[in-house]
Amino acid sequence: MLTPELLHALRNLPLAAKQAAEGFLAGHHLSRRRGAGMEFSQYRPYQPGDDLRRLDWRLAARSDRYYIRESEVDTSLTVHLLLDASASMNHRDDNGLTKLDYARLLLAALAYLAQQQGDAVSLSVLHPGGLLHLPARADARQLPRLYQALQHATGEGRFPAASQLAPLLARRQRALTVCVSDLYEEQSEINTLLTRLRAVAGDVLVLHLMAGNELSFSYRGAVTFQDLETGQTLQLDAEQQRSAYQQQIQEWLHTTAQAARRQGFDYYQLSTAEPLDGALREFLRRRQATSF
Repeated sequence: MLTPELLHALRNLPLAAKQAAEGFLAGHHLSRRRGAGMEFSQYRPYQPGDDLRRLDWRLAARSDRYYIRESEVDTSLTVHLLLDASASMNHRDDNGLTKLDYARLLLAALAYLAQQQGDAVSLSVLHPGGLLHLPARADARQLPRLYQALQHATGEGRFPAASQLAPLLARRQRALTVCVSDLYEEQSEINTLLTRLRAVAGDVLVLHLMAGNELSFSYRGAVTFQDLETGQTLQLDAEQQRSAYQQQIQEWLHTTAQAARRQGFDYYQLSTAEPLDGALREFLRRRQATSF
């Protein structure tokens, strides 16, 4: 299993995405429904209105009964990938990766997985300037477009205002929206966007990205912390504050997860210190449920 730091060290986002995702393709994680596809599944009795081209005439001649050949066809859907590119995503973990580095790898792998499933994939990079949006496509040139946009994404400023994100809410097409964010917000701006997206497009999967050193508070001695979005600083003794911090961060994570699920989002917490497989597995689980 490749660690995120090894994937990042490749310095090749398309290759890293392929390496991270291909292990999940071995089991052919395809969503299926019965229909008029190519792979035979079962027979069922003919009913008025059925397509006669699917009627098995040989079986009818032998049994004097009419049966329809049902098959399984691969289904596809639209997957909207959202990247929080606010400045807090520049926080760096002890393994050298920033949250934004990890998010790039994860979204590239998700895009690769989705395309292998035949899905149309879009990408929206959310930054203070507003919105960089690549509309959903399923053609062979979409992945290079997405990779290029991810490679050039930089973390800066605060999460964009709602007025700047209006184009995301204009569509009415059902889709699976996947948002990668650390969920640091001032006035519920991220939650508001996801709530509106769920109303207009359906399922929302929130991949809550935290740095390993945020979760463990691995700092030592006197430390000066700076808010990457406001510039405010705070000096403290790490040993004295560790216990209180860890309690508060766990309470916040618990409250955040509860609130997300209460609002109908699928929620999954992940760490920049962990491999991508948990998030990829969660995406495939959610995708399969959405396809039916």
